[in-house]
Amino acid sequence: MLAMSFGSFLVLLVVGAVVALVYHYAFRYRFLEGWDSLVGKVAIGWLGAWLGSPVLGHWLWPIEQIYVVPAILGAAMAIHLNVLWWKARAKVNETRQVGPTEQRPSGMKTAA
Repeated sequence: MLAMSFGSFLVLLVVGAVVALVYHYAFRYRFLEGWDSLVGKVAIGWLGAWLGSPVLGHWLWPIEQIYVVPAILGAAMAIHLNVLWWKARAKVNETRQVGPTEQRPSGMKTAA
Protein backbone atom coordinates (compact mmCIF):
# COMPACT_ATOMS: atom_id res chain seq x y z
CA MET A 1 0.00 0.00 0.00
CA LEU A 2 3.03 2.30 0.16
CA ALA A 3 3.21 2.59 -3.61
CA MET A 4 -0.30 3.70 -4.55
CA SER A 5 -1.80 4.89 -7.78
CA PHE A 6 -3.02 8.43 -8.31
CA GLY A 7 -6.59 7.12 -8.26
CA SER A 8 -6.05 5.60 -4.81
CA PHE A 9 -4.57 8.88 -3.60
CA LEU A 10 -7.64 10.75 -4.85
CA VAL A 11 -10.04 8.28 -3.20
CA LEU A 12 -8.23 8.75 0.12
CA LEU A 13 -8.25 12.52 -0.37
CA VAL A 14 -11.99 12.58 -1.08
CA VAL A 15 -12.73 10.36 1.94
CA GLY A 16 -10.54 12.50 4.20
CA ALA A 17 -12.05 15.72 2.86
CA VAL A 18 -15.65 14.56 3.25
CA VAL A 19 -15.07 13.35 6.81
CA ALA A 20 -13.22 16.58 7.63
CA LEU A 21 -16.07 18.69 6.24
CA VAL A 22 -18.62 16.73 8.26
CA TYR A 23 -16.60 17.11 11.46
CA HIS A 24 -15.85 20.79 10.86
CA TYR A 25 -19.20 22.10 9.62
CA ALA A 26 -21.91 19.56 10.51
CA PHE A 27 -20.65 18.44 13.94
CA ARG A 28 -18.77 21.72 14.58
CA TYR A 29 -16.13 19.66 16.38
CA ARG A 30 -13.05 21.85 16.12
CA PHE A 31 -10.19 23.25 18.12
CA LEU A 32 -9.39 26.18 15.84
CA GLU A 33 -11.59 28.24 13.54
CA GLY A 34 -11.05 28.98 9.86
CA TRP A 35 -9.59 27.39 6.79
CA ASP A 36 -6.32 26.34 8.39
CA SER A 37 -8.22 24.12 10.79
CA LEU A 38 -10.15 22.53 7.93
CA VAL A 39 -6.99 21.94 5.87
CA GLY A 40 -5.36 20.33 8.90
CA LYS A 41 -8.38 18.07 9.34
CA VAL A 42 -8.20 17.06 5.66
CA ALA A 43 -4.52 16.12 6.06
CA ILE A 44 -5.18 14.15 9.25
CA GLY A 45 -8.24 12.59 7.60
CA TRP A 46 -6.16 11.47 4.62
CA LEU A 47 -3.65 9.85 6.97
CA GLY A 48 -6.43 8.13 8.93
CA ALA A 49 -8.09 6.91 5.73
CA TRP A 50 -4.74 5.57 4.50
CA LEU A 51 -4.27 3.64 7.75
CA GLY A 52 -7.92 2.54 7.92
CA SER A 53 -7.77 -0.57 5.75
CA PRO A 54 -4.50 -2.01 7.11
CA VAL A 55 -5.65 -1.49 10.70
CA LEU A 56 -9.38 -2.17 10.49
CA GLY A 57 -9.36 -4.79 7.72
CA HIS A 58 -10.30 -5.15 4.08
CA TRP A 59 -14.08 -5.30 3.83
CA LEU A 60 -16.91 -3.74 1.82
CA TRP A 61 -16.69 -1.67 -1.35
CA PRO A 62 -13.17 -1.47 -2.74
CA ILE A 63 -12.56 1.51 -5.03
CA GLU A 64 -9.11 1.77 -6.61
CA GLN A 65 -7.77 -0.77 -4.07
CA ILE A 66 -9.10 1.37 -1.19
CA TYR A 67 -11.80 -0.14 1.01
CA VAL A 68 -14.21 2.72 1.65
CA VAL A 69 -15.78 1.79 5.01
CA PRO A 70 -12.48 1.18 6.87
CA ALA A 71 -11.11 4.35 5.24
CA ILE A 72 -14.08 6.40 6.50
CA LEU A 73 -13.78 4.93 9.99
CA GLY A 74 -10.01 5.51 10.04
CA ALA A 75 -10.39 9.13 8.91
CA ALA A 76 -13.09 9.78 11.51
CA MET A 77 -11.00 8.25 14.29
CA ALA A 78 -7.88 10.19 13.31
CA ILE A 79 -9.71 13.54 13.10
CA HIS A 80 -11.62 12.95 16.32
CA LEU A 81 -8.54 11.90 18.28
CA ASN A 82 -6.51 14.82 16.92
CA VAL A 83 -9.08 17.45 17.97
CA LEU A 84 -9.66 15.67 21.28
CA TRP A 85 -5.92 15.67 22.04
CA TRP A 86 -5.58 19.40 21.32
CA LYS A 87 -8.66 20.27 23.39
CA ALA A 88 -7.36 18.19 26.31
CA ARG A 89 -3.93 19.78 25.99
CA ALA A 90 -5.43 23.28 26.07
CA LYS A 91 -7.52 22.41 29.12
CA VAL A 92 -4.46 21.08 30.97
CA ASN A 93 -2.49 24.22 30.13
CA GLU A 94 -5.27 26.53 31.35
CA THR A 95 -5.99 24.69 34.60
CA ARG A 96 -2.46 24.20 35.89
CA GLN A 97 -1.38 26.19 38.93
CA VAL A 98 0.15 29.54 38.05
CA GLY A 99 1.64 32.45 39.95
CA PRO A 100 -0.39 35.54 40.87
CA THR A 101 1.73 38.13 39.02
CA GLU A 102 0.59 38.19 35.37
CA GLN A 103 -2.59 37.47 33.47
CA ARG A 104 -3.12 35.63 30.22
CA PRO A 105 -5.35 37.13 27.52
CA SER A 106 -7.99 34.59 28.58
CA GLY A 107 -7.98 36.11 32.09
CA MET A 108 -6.02 33.24 33.65
CA LYS A 109 -3.09 34.28 35.81
CA THR A 110 0.42 33.17 34.86
CA ALA A 111 3.76 33.02 36.61
CA ALA A 112 6.33 35.72 36.00
